[in-house]
Amino acid sequence: MTTATKTAPEFISACTKLVSKEGNTEYPLKALHICEETFAPLEVAYDYDLIRRHVTRETIEAGPNSIWRYRAFLPVTGKDVIDVGTGMTPLVKSHRLARRLGLKNLYIKNDAVNMPTLSFKDRVVSVALTRARELGFTTVSCASTGNLANSTAAIAAHAGLDCCVFIPADLEAGKILGTLIYNPTLMAVKGNYDQVNRLCCEVGNSYGWGFVNINLRPYYSEGSKTLGFEVAEQLGWKLPDHIVAPLASGSLFTKIHKGFQEFVKVGLVDDKPVRFSGAQAEGCSPIASAFQEGRDFVKPVKPNTIAKSIAIGNPADGVYALDIARKTNGNIESVNDAEIIEGIKLLAETEGIFTETAGGTTVAVLKKLVEAGKIDPEETTVVYITGNGLKTQEAVQSHVGEPLTIDANLDSFERALERSRTLERLEWQQVLV
Repeated sequence: MTTATKTAPEFISACTKLVSKEGNTEYPLKALHICEETFAPLEVAYDYDLIRRHVTRETIEAGPNSIWRYRAFLPVTGKDVIDVGTGMTPLVKSHRLARRLGLKNLYIKNDAVNMPTLSFKDRVVSVALTRARELGFTTVSCASTGNLANSTAAIAAHAGLDCCVFIPADLEAGKILGTLIYNPTLMAVKGNYDQVNRLCCEVGNSYGWGFVNINLRPYYSEGSKTLGFEVAEQLGWKLPDHIVAPLASGSLFTKIHKGFQEFVKVGLVDDKPVRFSGAQAEGCSPIASAFQEGRDFVKPVKPNTIAKSIAIGNPADGVYALDIARKTNGNIESVNDAEIIEGIKLLAETEGIFTETAGGTTVAVLKKLVEAGKIDPEETTVVYITGNGLKTQEAVQSHVGEPLTIDANLDSFERALERSRTLERLEWQQVLV
């Protein structure tokens, strides 16, 4: 009896140039991110005919169990990629949360367990640092609300690159520790994310470092497409009907859309309408406000929310996220901090997934959309959970119970057990009232 073996996929580099998102101005594949003529963001273009000739479902399935199984769709030119096992996170078929919300086909894309730093940012950083190394950078950096700092520091350490990262000074302790452990230079700036980002633009111009979300942004943002690729593959090479994802800069939202469209373009999945809905916190909801008010522009705001990982008051890709939500018949909603906490707790107690505040925002918006009749119970809906709750424990610390302290004997245990059951009954009675 012989065992079939998978043939390793052929290496191809299909990225061809950078193109302005407004107009057709082209640029070489260098460390550039803004069009000099229109000041619009730059985006990576690919030779899709080349991809179509060389990539099949089978070659992808024969690739590594990471984002690099989709290497032909990513902006790298060589074989030496930084693969730390990022990607191929679980797509969980929801049962208890789905029943609670009245949905029949709900899936949870769980990047709370992504490697190496437990957020989707590991995807974008793996791509950005691979490209940084190809472009000759030896020092890498970022402006971050926490998760990106964790990822940049960790993957730079793995790759042997010097690292200096910038964060707002008031970040959660878990995210600060989760960066410092990799021994980068960490700059805690007295200001919000938008102020941090402006400082980083000045540093980048002065020092010539590779900033993953500034001069390397066209490459960095392409890593988010893998969240679209994986969902399509994990659904049996099919697109979902509806996705709900958090909105910060808006880039993740737009790149999931691009990923779906690329798979359609090269014939890996059949085309179908996919509705795109976005989630923001009320304390930083410039994109949601523009959507609700029917505007085609985004007014910057000053963030004031516990959802710090998505607290970007001046979102770079906000207008493009607006356009996608509208043209796909989706929605963009916001929820307050109390609803975010309830969203975190709801996901944890129904599906055993502990998410950070961005995920709590997304679950709360999912619930809000269902209650408003904006999600069909029959739709195949995918909700994106982008980070781990261990990073933002402060948000829920005063909203969960405490352990029952008992003596080391059976009598003490039984008294405590009865007490806990009585409290549980009282809580249910209050809910029913």
